[in-house]
Amino acid sequence: MPKMKTNPGAKKRFSFTGSGKIKRKHAYKSHILTKKSTKRKRNLTYFGQVDKADEKNVKLLLAKK
Repeated sequence: MPKMKTNPGAKKRFSFTGSGKIKRKHAYKSHILTKKSTKRKRNLTYFGQVDKADEKNVKLLLAKK
């Protein structure tokens, strides 16, 4: 059986923490920033975690067990 290939789009968007959780960036931080408050933009800067319901699918895309 051939090796599983890593999805290149997912490779750019997700990374793992030391404890094995999956980090992701927040959406809505790329354009039309003038109408968003400073507090909202600042909070979108930080990394979030992938929801437990989506972890399995993301791990499949990243070819992790």
